[in-house]
Amino acid sequence: MPNASSWSASSPLLLLWEDSSGTRIFLSLLYAVLAISGTLSNVMVIYLVFSFKKLQTTSNAFIVNGCAADLSVCALWMPQEAVLGLLPPNSSSLRSAEYRLLRGGLLGLGLTVSLASHLLVAFNRYVLITKLPSVYQALYQRRHTGCMIGLSWALALLPVPLLPGLWTLGSAQSDGSSRYTALLLALAVLGQTALLLHCYLGIVRRVRGSAKRVSVLNFHLLHQLPFPAAPPPPRRAQRRLSSVSVLLLCCVFLLGTQPLVWVSLLGFFLRPAPPALQAASWLLLCSLSALNPLLYTWRSEEFRRAARSVLPRGEGPAAAPRPLGRRRGNLG
Repeated sequence: MPNASSWSASSPLLLLWEDSSGTRIFLSLLYAVLAISGTLSNVMVIYLVFSFKKLQTTSNAFIVNGCAADLSVCALWMPQEAVLGLLPPNSSSLRSAEYRLLRGGLLGLGLTVSLASHLLVAFNRYVLITKLPSVYQALYQRRHTGCMIGLSWALALLPVPLLPGLWTLGSAQSDGSSRYTALLLALAVLGQTALLLHCYLGIVRRVRGSAKRVSVLNFHLLHQLPFPAAPPPPRRAQRRLSSVSVLLLCCVFLLGTQPLVWVSLLGFFLRPAPPALQAASWLLLCSLSALNPLLYTWRSEEFRRAARSVLPRGEGPAAAPRPLGRRRGNLG
């Protein structure tokens, strides 16, 4: 059973070397699955947005920004964790401070920009729903949108001096600095979560209170929200489905971020959480990088239609439904 000292600077961030070899292999396989699925889904979303003009909206620009950041975690950081989990604990590469800092930089940069992109998407949708169209057009000009995206990457570089503290959580050498680093991380995620919930709950209140305002907006609203785009259901059913979709997105986001927040706060004010609990909270946060593309596209008919147009289709019996569709059109 690992103790608090096992979470040391000489170990990877999420792998506990005192665990059994079976546990390390399982974690490595889990990282490999998340890396492959997350890389494919993020690359697919980026490709679809750049390839289809209908998908080139302001909200999708922020989603693509988040996908690019998530690739730093899924395509660059997770594969290294999967390999390191299979190496012996005394491997020289694991003890290199420069290499640990590099991995910490990839993880910190990717997660910071990804969380900022979540907030940018939420605020964009909040302004789109709750404000006048003239306000939205003035705020989200092309130049302003580019500045917001660039600012998200610039702000992600500010915590770089704090990264070494993340690699010494629970270490006796730098217990004070690591505790304050964890506290700062928890407060930042908690503040971002509060703003995101404010935006989405405001959207739910406005949509449930006035479906008429939503229907007259001269924007591709149904393509930018996690709502079904077409065919539109009855008004009452649409409001109910819209609320469920937004709340589901919020629940998944809370499940991925809040365990780390409260584990960090617990370690600062009371006592450090067990290393396994720290590892699980970090793993949930990192898994968001693989789930983010699905969170924002699974309810979009435009994304589904674009994906079907680029994915290979079967031949022979699998292509049989196409003539059936024509026959139905003729009957109509």
